[in-house]
Amino acid sequence: MTFSPLPCRISKFRANESGGAAVEFALSAPVFVLLLLGMLGYGIYLGTAHQVQELATNSARTALAGLNTAERNSLVASFVASNIGSYSFIDNSKLRYMVSNSADQNEVIVTVNYNAAELPIWSLLPASLLPSKQIIRTSSVRIGGL
Repeated sequence: MTFSPLPCRISKFRANESGGAAVEFALSAPVFVLLLLGMLGYGIYLGTAHQVQELATNSARTALAGLNTAERNSLVASFVASNIGSYSFIDNSKLRYMVSNSADQNEVIVTVNYNAAELPIWSLLPASLLPSKQIIRTSSVRIGGL
């Protein structure tokens, strides 16, 4: 058995392209999986943030029917209790809301605070890329129209 010289072996090694696809996949797959998980995690988070804003807006419209702050709080509590099932990402036990009037008493303001600490985004992505675990949205409606 004869051995070919070293330069000949290197040229044969360079010419061999088997396994190239596996190496490319090994280099690109982690980046692809991270992007996929990021889209999934942020999609759930942004969907939840949108639902919190929608809940604040609809609660402010409902509170407008009340004559005083106590009645507005009662209306918002009733609205949230009866409609929380239509917001798929929101857990009622982590939801807080506050009904108030503006300084000039011309607007009803509803602030909704949602603790989103149990959404899957915090287990999917590195901590440095994450938004706040508290989603706070405010909506106001003018009393009496324009």
